[in-house]
Amino acid sequence: MRKIVFGAILLSSAALIAPAMAQTAPTPTAPPMVKPVSTNSVLSSNLIGLNVANAGNENIGEVKDLVLGTGNMLTGVILSVGGFLGMGEHYVVIDPSTIAVSYNDADKKWEARVNATAEQLKAAPAFKYEGKWQ
Repeated sequence: MRKIVFGAILLSSAALIAPAMAQTAPTPTAPPMVKPVSTNSVLSSNLIGLNVANAGNENIGEVKDLVLGTGNMLTGVILSVGGFLGMGEHYVVIDPSTIAVSYNDADKKWEARVNATAEQLKAAPAFKYEGKWQ
């Protein structure tokens, strides 16, 4: 008799839990699109923290963030310009087409270049990490 009662409790609790679990599981509307990565691609993890130099090979900033716009397209690259140890940093957003990113096979590292001086970037309108970007 104990086995029957225990079995009934177990089955009824399983019947109550199953719908609750089904309700919390996300239901995808379409399968994810799997896409190959070409050998000329750059991963965001290779960009964040990358020092940016100018034509004179002067370090003028660092890539801090990437901006994705409508359609998940890359619409901006946020650079940190100036400052020291996190103090006095000035953030600017540049057009992705103005930054040249390449991989140096000899040094085994990524490089980024823009055609601007640190002074020009410091004079550009600042981007602030506030509101929904905080």
